[in-house]
Amino acid sequence: MTAPPDGDASAALLEQVRNALQDSTPLRIQGSNSKAFLGRECAGEILDTRSHRGIVSYDPTELVISARAGTPLSELHATLEAAGQMLPCEPPSFGAGATLGGMLASGLSGPRRPWAGAVRDFVLGTRIISGSGQHLRFGGEVMKNVAGYDLSRLMAGSYGCLGLITEVSLKVLPKPRQCLSLSLEMTPGQALAKLAEWGQQPLPISAACHDGERLHLRLEGGAGSVAAAHERLGGEPLDAGYWSQLNEQQLDFFNPGLPLWRLSLPHNTPLLALPGEQLLDWGGAQRWLKTAATASEIRAAVSAVGGHASCYSHGLQDSPFQPLAPTLLHYHQRLKAQLDPQGIFNPGRLYAEL
Repeated sequence: MTAPPDGDASAALLEQVRNALQDSTPLRIQGSNSKAFLGRECAGEILDTRSHRGIVSYDPTELVISARAGTPLSELHATLEAAGQMLPCEPPSFGAGATLGGMLASGLSGPRRPWAGAVRDFVLGTRIISGSGQHLRFGGEVMKNVAGYDLSRLMAGSYGCLGLITEVSLKVLPKPRQCLSLSLEMTPGQALAKLAEWGQQPLPISAACHDGERLHLRLEGGAGSVAAAHERLGGEPLDAGYWSQLNEQQLDFFNPGLPLWRLSLPHNTPLLALPGEQLLDWGGAQRWLKTAATASEIRAAVSAVGGHASCYSHGLQDSPFQPLAPTLLHYHQRLKAQLDPQGIFNPGRLYAEL
């Protein structure tokens, strides 16, 4: 299955970028805007990628799919589903029109991330329009081509600040033959201890979340290994739709109320003494916190254990992403200057200094 040849849509994007460079006009890159609530506000002329869409190539036997940035994620998932394959990183959509470009630019991964890998781990190659007005290709369509200074994976989590993504090649995997979700009653502390223990054992766990009262697990793999793990772990059946609701922030926990923070923590970090309500995802490595605590209080507690915190409540913080250390910020600024010398792509979306 392939899309029509790259033509007018690609040329229109390139022309808009070149005109912006000529006039020093900042550009605000967007697809469906499903992730507009993340990051800082940025001003500029809207550059909409959705006209540049379509699957460029897909051969299920090669486990590689290439598509244009404006391709809806729903279309990508449907194509892979028909061949019994999937994006292992489970990127959230946060909206029906979410695009492939937004998936890569935000770099967000779902419940399977600790066991399968992040979005960037499955990126084989990209095409981007650079800040010098060139349409460039990086990486390739097979794993062996990914070597050296990997600019393709650098696009993951860049929020459009480094260039305009026009095409992405991704490694995909077969869907697991068996999938079973379980729920076990235990405290958060007990859950963290059990997950640390199970992490040293060959159990087919592919998702683990504690909601404050119960530990929810997903087992995936061959029928025999899933059945054996179920017999050992016990627990009550859990609707498999729970993981999609968690990933898309549709659980009751995410209902509007107190500010929402995402805490990213090292593996096996104990419970943090922070006020509010917490939901433990990724086996405890990702924690969602609803709290009235200040940003400085949250970040002090998280930094003390080697983690970082991002605010998911739009407009609440001028710096919603974890502030960078001076040395790291310096490197980010140098990279931005190399790839986007005029600073026209999503200025300030990640940090005010970029």
